[in-house]
Amino acid sequence: MFRSLHMKLMLILLLLITSLMAVVGAFLTTSVSSFYIDSFYEQINTVFGDDSDGYVSTLRARAAEPDGAAGIKEMLEGRAGSLGIDYRTRNYFILDGQSGTYIDGSADASELPREQTANLLTARNAVAQGDSTLVGDRSDITADYMDVAIPILGGGNSYIIYILDNKDTVTELNSQLFLIIMQALVIGLLISLLLSFLLSKTMVGPIEKLTAGAERVAAGDFDSQLPVESSDEIGILTGTFNEMADVLQATLAAVENERNKLDTLFLHMTDGVVAFDHDGLLIHCNPAATEMLRRSVPEGTTYDALFGEVYPFQETLALQRPNYAEAEMEVGGRTLELFLAPFSDQASGGVLVVLHDVTEQHRNEERRKEFVANVSHELRTPLTNVRSYAETLRDAEGSLPVETSNSFLDIIITETDRMTHIVQDLLTLSRLDAGNAELVLSRFPFGEAIESVTRANALAAKQHGHTLVYSPPEDLPLIVGDRSRLEQVMMNVIGNAIKYTPDGGHITITAGSTEDQVWMEVCDDGIGIPEKDRDRIFDRFYRVDKARSRESGGTGLGLSIAKEIVNRHHGTIALAPHEGPGTTIRLTLPIGGPSGTAA
Repeated sequence: MFRSLHMKLMLILLLLITSLMAVVGAFLTTSVSSFYIDSFYEQINTVFGDDSDGYVSTLRARAAEPDGAAGIKEMLEGRAGSLGIDYRTRNYFILDGQSGTYIDGSADASELPREQTANLLTARNAVAQGDSTLVGDRSDITADYMDVAIPILGGGNSYIIYILDNKDTVTELNSQLFLIIMQALVIGLLISLLLSFLLSKTMVGPIEKLTAGAERVAAGDFDSQLPVESSDEIGILTGTFNEMADVLQATLAAVENERNKLDTLFLHMTDGVVAFDHDGLLIHCNPAATEMLRRSVPEGTTYDALFGEVYPFQETLALQRPNYAEAEMEVGGRTLELFLAPFSDQASGGVLVVLHDVTEQHRNEERRKEFVANVSHELRTPLTNVRSYAETLRDAEGSLPVETSNSFLDIIITETDRMTHIVQDLLTLSRLDAGNAELVLSRFPFGEAIESVTRANALAAKQHGHTLVYSPPEDLPLIVGDRSRLEQVMMNVIGNAIKYTPDGGHITITAGSTEDQVWMEVCDDGIGIPEKDRDRIFDRFYRVDKARSRESGGTGLGLSIAKEIVNRHHGTIALAPHEGPGTTIRLTLPIGGPSGTAA
């Protein structure tokens, strides 16, 4: 209610009238009090200040008489009119000059102040000093009385003439003035209320129309024009407002057109675009950026929450166009390349971030480098051996014994087989990576597949003196999968256990199932896997014991192939907790196969 301009104008006028009347009232009451005090002391000074008529000298002479107080009273009664003595509000008192006790007066001692006033103290000091010119005539406008104390010294006698006015007349007059002022204030407030109401209506009416027009423009209605009803400042403002509405309508239409273009562009861009204002708060984020960041980006998201750890916001904002910054970040296993640049040099500008998904590009580059390095490393040794033994046979020109020559040829054949296995495994991985190795799904007994692989490895285990144990459970279910591929995984895991367990070791195969999964564990007491290498056993060309792997013909790709096959079946293969020396590998597969449903 009190926030409206109408009420503010009325309150201002009412407060103005009230303040004016309060100031006038305070000035009048103060002036009346000052006038009475000045009149009081003028009367006293007229009688006692100028001794041209010998009045004060006569008072001193009468004071020297034995009955000085009576003589002084007689003279004061004779001048009562000049002193303004009315025996009601103003009285005189004759006091002993030494003790200040009451002797006589126009009123009894009960009318005297209870405590010595400042003027009485001044007069008593004058008596004590023998100075009859020292008169107590100081005034205090805030006191409820007026007084004067005049010392009279004569013939060894001393008296004090004390004249006291209780200001009742002043108080009554001020009360009347206050009543008159309050009556005038009430009448003035009523008049000012009416005038202020009319004035505020005259001023606020056009402003209210402008406000209503501004609300319609804010709501998007640019067609209605406000009528210009006057030629004053408000009329000029109304006309200007109408022109502003027309310009604003045209500007908003152009902005909306450009915005639609940008929205369409951002919506269908394959690159992510994220914009922030000068304070680092989100302005825009297109669907491609949301997908790349793998998270929702609601309003109020800050630059620091998304890219603060990648590149500082203030450094980006400080760049001078057309300069930009580049950075990379990892999100959910994906590599994003960021291009960051300010889009305005003004305080209303901000930062624009463009995101490119370069995961596949980096992955292909890494694969190429890794493939070249690993293949070069793996093929170097067998090729060197083949070349060395072949050159030896050539240079010998048949001079070597037959047994030695055959031994060299066996080594060449072995190294050739090893290179063939490497190439075959690389081709298998290549087909799995490219998705060209289609799975031949069928329903088969999981336990029967384990028994088949166990029997196939029994002879190899026996040759190394291992104890290979498998106790098949009774209730292993049928599963859906590519049996040959899964048996290849099992062969690899059990074969590794046989290879990397010293002769005379123990290998235990266990299996089981849950409601929707089957599992198999292969536990050995072999050389085990160092803690620092446990995260790498499924990397390509990784070997725990490189010398032993090469001796046994291992390529270092078996577990990588196994993991790819298991992943294609939506299963897991990983190291399981193991106590003591050796390793335990656990294979888990969904019963329903890769699609999660039975075939």
